[in-house]
Amino acid sequence: MTTSAKKIRALIGVGFLAALAHSASAQDCAAARSAAQTDPKDIVQTAIAAGQFKTLVKAVEAAGLAETLGGKGPFTVFAPTDEAFAKLPDGALEGLLKNPEALKSVLLYHVVPGKVMAADVAKLKSAKTVLGQSVAIDVSGDVRVDNAKVVKTDVAASNGVIHVIDTVIMPRSDVIEAARAAGSFKTLLTAIDAAGLTDTLRGDGPFTVFAPTDDAFAKLPKDTLDALLKDKATLTSILTYHVVPGKVMATDVVKLTEAKTVQGQSVKIAAAGGVMVDNAKVVKTDVPATNGVIHVIDTVIMPS
Repeated sequence: MTTSAKKIRALIGVGFLAALAHSASAQDCAAARSAAQTDPKDIVQTAIAAGQFKTLVKAVEAAGLAETLGGKGPFTVFAPTDEAFAKLPDGALEGLLKNPEALKSVLLYHVVPGKVMAADVAKLKSAKTVLGQSVAIDVSGDVRVDNAKVVKTDVAASNGVIHVIDTVIMPRSDVIEAARAAGSFKTLLTAIDAAGLTDTLRGDGPFTVFAPTDDAFAKLPKDTLDALLKDKATLTSILTYHVVPGKVMATDVVKLTEAKTVQGQSVKIAAAGGVMVDNAKVVKTDVPATNGVIHVIDTVIMPS
């Protein structure tokens, strides 16, 4: 073979390899584009893309839940549309947006752990939400979650599934939620959670809770509070000392000289010159809850 022929063959070979490389690169790019188009978005991204959940997305961001609902999950979200939020009474949404803790409770009541498809929802009578309370499910006619109608199901997301509902559903105002809605019991709620008492105080009860405010907890030395949050047994003893079995309204409290607590010891009650429970002053009474009542106190009381 002549030198010229060898050069021509070499050039043909290089061109062939280059064409192959270009073709493979194009195929890879096309595959990547196809994958990007078919990969589902996470729940938050899916809600944004749908265009009918602008209020929900705003609420999720205001409650600091965007990162959570964009996480691994999986989650099942009963998602109220913008029209669903528009049904709320005047001022209700604005009030929630100003109270992130209460807003967070409402939103978490719309989320069930795991990926529960419509076929599975139809087999249920209730489902426990991330909040801790359960939603009622009725499939006797239109599928309903509490008082909300499910209008679309099985909207796929990379970390779960969305079922669209036409009404914002509200958690029951049990002792925990009544305290959260008040906005002045963040430390108490943190302590209740650390002691593992949240589910207990969501129970049927009824309970009467003498609830110390954040300012009441602030009276404790910081080291004391930090130590209590790490000592579950002692913390549980202190918290249950603030709880009396039954629903004892203010008119009944003032007739008592003492009341036996869930902890086992009794608190002393004095009504002369303002109601006192041990060394704590009652500053507000009869905060209603579905499973009892809250009386607000200005000092953390301690069992002997």
